[in-house]
Parts: sequence; C-alpha cells; structure tokens
Amino acid sequence: MQITLSGVRVEGRRDPMLESTDLTWSTGECLLVAGEPGHGHTALALVATGRFVPSSGTVRLDGAVVPPSALRARTAVVDVPGISEPDDALSLADIVAEGLALAGRRSLPRDVSRWLEERSLTDERGRRVDQLPGVVRTAVLAALATENPDVRFVVLTLPDRHGGEPSGWWETARTLAASGLGVLVQSTRSSARDLGVDLPPARGATLHEPPQVVRREQPGAPVEETGATAVLPVAVPSGPPATEPERPTDQDPVPVAVAAAPEPGPEAEDGLEIEDELDPSPEPEARAEEELDPLDAAPPEGSPSDGPADSSSDVPADGADHTPVHDTPIHDSLAATPADDLQEEAR
Repeated sequence: MQITLSGVRVEGRRDPMLESTDLTWSTGECLLVAGEPGHGHTALALVATGRFVPSSGTVRLDGAVVPPSALRARTAVVDVPGISEPDDALSLADIVAEGLALAGRRSLPRDVSRWLEERSLTDERGRRVDQLPGVVRTAVLAALATENPDVRFVVLTLPDRHGGEPSGWWETARTLAASGLGVLVQSTRSSARDLGVDLPPARGATLHEPPQVVRREQPGAPVEETGATAVLPVAVPSGPPATEPERPTDQDPVPVAVAAAPEPGPEAEDGLEIEDELDPSPEPEARAEEELDPLDAAPPEGSPSDGPADSSSDVPADGADHTPVHDTPIHDSLAATPADDLQEEAR
C-alpha cells in the first residue's frame, strides 16, 4: 500500500500551518522527516492520516482519492503533542489498558498483565508515563497502536522531545517497518544530524520551511539517498573490525625459563646434553663415608668406660704413623675434633 501527498498545504489563522508539501509513503519502508519544532509537524501527521482536511492539494491511498475515514482506518498517530499523547499522570498499566481498548482488544487486568509480561515490562507497570525513558515510551505507544490489525501506516511525531539517543527510537521504527508497516518518523534537524544526516543549520527563510524527507529506508535493503543528505543507517557499523584480545601470559607458548637459560658451553657442541655436564660425581659419596669412619669405630655398648682411653688400637704394631691422608679440607678435620672428644668422654 502507498499514501501519496501532492501539493498539500494547510492554512492557519495568521500564517500557514504547513507549507506546500509532497510526500510518498509505502508499507515496508521507514521515512525520516526533519524540521524545526512547531513548524508543520502536527499538521503533516494529521493530514497524512486523514485526520485533518488540507486547504489545498490531495492525499491518495494506492493512487485513489479516498474519504478521510478510509485513511484513518489504515493509519495511526503515535504521541502527537496535544492530540494523541497520553496524560503524564497515568501509569503504564493504565496506558496499556486504554491502548488495548482503542485497538478493539480485551483490556481486563489479566490482559494488561499478560501484555506487559510478554514485553518484560511487569516491573514498570506502576510507573508514571512521564517517568519512563523516552525510547521505552515510544516503543510502548507504537506497539499499542499496531494492536489493531487494520493499521498499516504509523506516524511517530517528535519522539526526540522525550530525550534519549535518537538511535533508540529509530531502531523501533525500523523494526516496525520490517514487520511490513509504513513508518513515518518526524524529528528535529539536530536529531537527524545525530543519526548521520548531513543537514545545514536553519537560517533565514529556511527556518520556516516545511519538514523534509531526509532518509528513506527499507530494512534489509540499501538506504535510498534523498538528495545529498541521507547516509548509511546508524545500525550499520562503520569502524574497523575488533581486534583479537591479547592472550594471557600463562598461555604464552614460550616459557620465561627457557629464554633465560644459559647457552651450552664448548663441551656440548658435539651433541652432548647440558644435563650430561651436570651429572653428579660419585666422589662426594665416598668422601662422606670416609668422614663417618671415626663414628663407625665407636666401641660397643658393653665396653667399659671408667678406665683410661685405650689408644693402642689406633697405633699400628710397627709404631709408625699410618694415619690415612684424605682429601678432606682442613676445616673438615677440625670440625671432627669435638666429636672425638665426646667419644673419649663416653668411654
């Protein structure tokens, strides 16, 4: 389906409410219309949906001029200031009940609870509508407007006036368009710039220009440029791909100990392992046995200990001094002297 506005103009009591405007709007696509606040947004939303009769120009549905009631049956306006915006004092549960009733759906408390639970909004049911984030408010009101199966076109009027990132409510509009609806989003020029549209600042006569279509998009299809103002959607990433994070140190395949190991000496050049050079020699074990000889020579327990020490066993028969010469250092032999004294006292 398609709605076409040709030369639509709305006169006011003193100044025009909407200057002459041309617009084509189809199901399955999302349009962004930018303009300064208070300059034709409300008039455009009402005229395009058959809720206001234009002073001049025509509004066609699928190429045919139809009664305004036929347009109203196929369209819905969401959060239009002073027209369809909810009372700020109402709670979210009240808004859902009213929206379901307007869509011809059952609006009992259990129906409201089920509707909120399906959208993970049960914890927010008691909050006032003016306390909701702007993106949540727009998404809830748009979802309630589409509860009516006859609605094929939706108008979101100035969702940026409630704050939040423009990318949030623009993604909501794209989701609705992906479901087969025609979505018309009205915003300020500054919000359009935040979405990536290149718009010059409004000066002089451009301050009173009617809202202009600055982006036309079909979700899943390339963005259609309108003049030289439209750019790629914000949802499409344009930065460099994310780099792979560095691996932790404990996963490094090269141990630190290997990097710090000393290089093999000349002896290892013939294919010998470094461990071969470090094999312990059997000499220290033999040396240890020789150092324990004085202790091993202790007499048995039954030997007398009152008499003088018998040193004849330590002297050879020929009288010569045959004390074995060991490779023990001097300080080792001195350290063994106190042990000999204790052995003599024990005897």
